[in-house]
This record gives sequence, C-alpha cells and structure tokens, in this order.
Amino acid sequence: MRRFNFLGAMAIAIVLFSCSTVPLTGRKQLNVVSDAEVNQSAATSYSQLLSDPKTKVIKGTSDAQRVQRVGNQLATAIQNYLQQNGYANQYNFNWQFNLIQSSEVNAWCMPGGKVAVYSGILPYTQDDAGLATVLGHEIGHAIARHSAERISQQQVAQGVGSAIGVAANGSNSATVGIINQLYGVGGQLVLLKYSRDQESEADRLGLTFMAMAGYDPNNALAFWKRMAASNQGGGTPELLSTHPADATRIAAIQRNIPEAMKYYHK
Repeated sequence: MRRFNFLGAMAIAIVLFSCSTVPLTGRKQLNVVSDAEVNQSAATSYSQLLSDPKTKVIKGTSDAQRVQRVGNQLATAIQNYLQQNGYANQYNFNWQFNLIQSSEVNAWCMPGGKVAVYSGILPYTQDDAGLATVLGHEIGHAIARHSAERISQQQVAQGVGSAIGVAANGSNSATVGIINQLYGVGGQLVLLKYSRDQESEADRLGLTFMAMAGYDPNNALAFWKRMAASNQGGGTPELLSTHPADATRIAAIQRNIPEAMKYYHK
C-alpha cells in the first residue's frame, strides 16, 4: 500500500511540475521530456531520412526555392514573435526546409524546426499563400510541442517509473524510436496521427504564423477547400486522415481568422 501511495504521489508530482504552456493559445500540457532530448532525436531522425537512398531531395528548382523562401519567412516571423514575447529561451530551433519527391499529399515539421514538404502536395498549395498555410500548420505542431506531448503521454502510460527515468536520465535512443514511429522514418513515410484537438490547435497557430509572415490568413480557406474537394468520392488524402472533418475544420478556420488578422501586415 505504501508503494502504491508513493507511486501515486510521484505521478501527481509529474503532472503538477511538468506542465508547459503553448504560445498564443495558452493551453497547458503535460511534458516530461526535455526539449533538448526531443530536438536531438528529431535531428537524428531527419538526418536519417535525408541520407536514405530511397529519399530524393529536390534542390535548385523553383518549387524547392519556394519551399525555402516561404519557410524562412515563417521562421523569421515566428522567431521574432518568440523573442518579443519572452519565449526565446524556451525554444532552440535550427530550421531546415526540404522538398522531397513523393506523390504523397503530405508535409510535416519535426521538433526543432526540421521540415519536409512532399511534392505531391504542391498541386494543392498552388502559390506562396497556400504553401504558407501548410507550413504554418505544420510548424504549429512543433511550436505547440505536440511530439513531446505525445512522447510524454506514452511514457506516462508505460508507467510512472519509466516516465521518471526518461525525464531524469534522458534516454535518447528511446526518444529516437518514438520520433521515428511518429514520423515514419525508417519505413513508409506517413503523416503524424495527431488527435483532432492537436490538429485544430495547429490550424489556429498556423493562421497566426502565416499572418505574422505577411500572408493573408483568408487564403487558408481556399487551400483547405481544395483539399476538401479532393476528398469527394475518393480516398482520404493523407493530410486529412484522422483529422477533423472537412466542414468542421473549415468552419473553425473561419472563426479563427479574425484572431490571426490582428497579426497581419502586408
């Protein structure tokens, strides 16, 4: 009984003292792993992906340059916001933006700013604003520490002792394994299967981030409507799988545009 009470007390302590706050949304979240550990693991996984002979990184084309340009504009705007609002010391991002040849309609941002855009999504983004919509959304996942949140949930689910061990000792190899599972590195590349709440939060953050970078958030509606139209009568595009229903997502984006417009300057 004493052992049970001790472990219960430790679990409560982890929850109470391992919370972080998501910028802009203000949501509290459980986080029992360090950013340094998660970022290092993500960098390792990203390097593995880019060096894989099966991965074709597109360089020098107009599309690749667009990914770099729009990505860097978003990164600069976000870093400025974090600096100006007291978050600079909480994030250590080494931004990288790469376009990968693939028919998958997909994009993602690993912790620490490691971004991949698959060429299959470009017919849907169409222009800089469409690409900023996608990148803003994916970067939103990283700024909200959704990967760390998922890892924390898994560690706590595996037992308090395991969670304490990872939090205290930094088992990097274990975190690399979870990162690889989340992003599909080392196997078939798949979209992160975030919960609907995390997806909605990333949508909300993405609108604000694209506004900060000088892209009108109203353009996000056109992109998501194109994605919704592609989902009619066929298979679900990967970017939408396990995500909010099309109508629900678009309605939420419409509600959040006024908030994002406060940060918009051409």
